[in-house]
Amino acid sequence: MKKELIKLICQKSFKYSQEPVFKLVSGRMSQFYVNCKPVTLHPRGMYLIGHLISDVIKDLDVSGVGGLTFGADPIAVATAFASELNQHPVKAFSIRKEQKDHGIVKWVEGDMSPGERVVIIDDVVTTGGSTIKAIERARSEGLEVVKAVILVDRQEGGLENVRKHVDDVSAVITVDDLKRET
Repeated sequence: MKKELIKLICQKSFKYSQEPVFKLVSGRMSQFYVNCKPVTLHPRGMYLIGHLISDVIKDLDVSGVGGLTFGADPIAVATAFASELNQHPVKAFSIRKEQKDHGIVKWVEGDMSPGERVVIIDDVVTTGGSTIKAIERARSEGLEVVKAVILVDRQEGGLENVRKHVDDVSAVITVDDLKRET
C-alpha cells in the first residue's frame, strides 16, 4: 500500500524542480512542493491513507485521531473509517484554526471528551508549526496527545520540532521516498 500511495502522491501532489521555484508558507523558496489534498480527497488515496495510518496506530490505546483543519480532516476521516473496518475503531476529530465566537466555544470538533488519548495527524510537515499548534489546542481541550503521525515529512526539521511536544512522532512517507519515485 505504501508504494502505491507514493506513486499516487508523485502523480497528483508532488512537484520538483532543479531550481527553487516554489514559494512556501514561510516565504522561503524550495525545489519541491507537496500539496497532499488531491490525494487525501481522492477515493484511492483515502483508502490507502486510512489503512496505512490505521495500521500505524492500531496497537496504541487511543480513542481519536485528528488535527488542524483542513489538511488533517480527510486523513482523520479516512483513518476512522479504516479503523472500524479493521476492528480497531478510533473517532475522527477536527481542530479549528480560529476559535468559535458563538455557541460552545471550543477548539476541537467531534465526539471527544477531556482525558481521551489521541493521535494528532497532519498532511505535510516542514517546520512542524501547524502540527504543534494542533497538539497545543488538543491539550487545551483536555485531550492527552500520545503520538503524532505525518503523512509526508519534507525532512526539513519538522519532525524534530514536533518531538519537543510529543515523544512519539512518525511519518508515513518522506520527500526522499517521493524523489526516488520521480
